[in-house]
Amino acid sequence: MKRRFKFENAYLIFVFALLYLPIFYLIFYAFNQNGNMNAFTGFTLEHFQALFADSRLILIVVQTFLLAFLSAFIATIIGTFGAIYIHQAKKKRQNTILSLNNVLLVSPDVMIGASFLILLTSIGFKLGFASVLMAHIAFSIPIVVLMVLPRLQEMDQDMINAAYDLGATQRQTMMEVVLPFLTPGIIAGFFMAFTYSLDDFAVTFFVTGNGFSTLSVEIYSRARHGISLEINALSALVFMLSILLVIGYYMIMRSADEEK
Repeated sequence: MKRRFKFENAYLIFVFALLYLPIFYLIFYAFNQNGNMNAFTGFTLEHFQALFADSRLILIVVQTFLLAFLSAFIATIIGTFGAIYIHQAKKKRQNTILSLNNVLLVSPDVMIGASFLILLTSIGFKLGFASVLMAHIAFSIPIVVLMVLPRLQEMDQDMINAAYDLGATQRQTMMEVVLPFLTPGIIAGFFMAFTYSLDDFAVTFFVTGNGFSTLSVEIYSRARHGISLEINALSALVFMLSILLVIGYYMIMRSADEEK
């Protein structure tokens, strides 16, 4: 038993090292005085200074986070009420809708992006922020549904019946009983949608226009000419922000559990 436990620890260490070492390697060279990643010659912050001096890249970072927040927010609203509708639907219809929802989850991003590109260009829709926003909302909704629906299935129907017995309207029951109970699932769905939107490349690459770009597309474009350590500096900042988001998520979930 002890030997098995040691093997599991070694396996976990290997997996986490495989995932995090490339990230730390990238961050480490963000402070390299040399202009490449061949050898570390000294500590410097000049790449971070160059990053903040690059107004185009800063604008793209702001656009990317704004896009992720808006798409996650809208998808969370639609996905939450979509999950409620699915839960209340008849079994046959419920299975059909869930199957359609899951198809979007397993569909290749290239196919989704190409489909949106063909649709939007066929109706003469100009590619840009709006087209990327619609695409991100579309692939985020199924994620939110899958986060909220299990929480909804755990809910005791007697809570809703008791609210109606006490004279609550349908709106009051939704706002005071159902949505507060679903809050952990809604928050989880929002953060998942935010993350998916933040790091999406394939779908965004198809539907972005000349006047709009996201971080992943911009890094890809610059990488074809050779990645500068300015990108390393940006990656370090984004990684730190991701850690703060995860900490914030766990603090929100913990406070929600303590209120129960």
